[in-house]
Amino acid sequence: MTSAPPVTEGVSKLGDAPRAERQEHRRPVQTDDLMSVCFEVSPRRTGEDVAERDARQVRRARVLAAARLKFCGLEPLVDDVTLIVSELVTNAIVHSGSTQVTFTLAVVDGVLTVSVHDEIQSVPELCIADRDAETGRGLFLVEHITAARGGVWGTSDAGATTWCSLPTAAGHPS
Repeated sequence: MTSAPPVTEGVSKLGDAPRAERQEHRRPVQTDDLMSVCFEVSPRRTGEDVAERDARQVRRARVLAAARLKFCGLEPLVDDVTLIVSELVTNAIVHSGSTQVTFTLAVVDGVLTVSVHDEIQSVPELCIADRDAETGRGLFLVEHITAARGGVWGTSDAGATTWCSLPTAAGHPS
């Protein structure tokens, strides 16, 4: 993937700015921006609790997503995207049986794509949870947040990758 040249018009080099200014600098959104994180998870059998170490990976993914969005100047998306990330990563850990999960954020041509790949080919199912159920609403939330933001979601790689694409404020698709 070829990166677009950085936007430099009207922006001083960070090295030239005083220390206080450097901390306040926000990088303009690039045409192409990618972050990908791969982490190991413990193999799980149906009915087993999620290992504490694996549960911490969900928090790690949310924190990384929020930091990356802020770095890219996409603060208005942070709350919704961190919830989407949380649900997709949790689904990969809980339901796939995989030992490795890869979480990716990409901004290309004004569209943010969040994807989670778990190496196991099984299509996730959108279900309606009972009113008293403590789980089972993850993909329902992903679908509604994505639709409310004018995006789409789905699966690929025979279900091994679940993704959603959201327009950024800088680039609503026509």
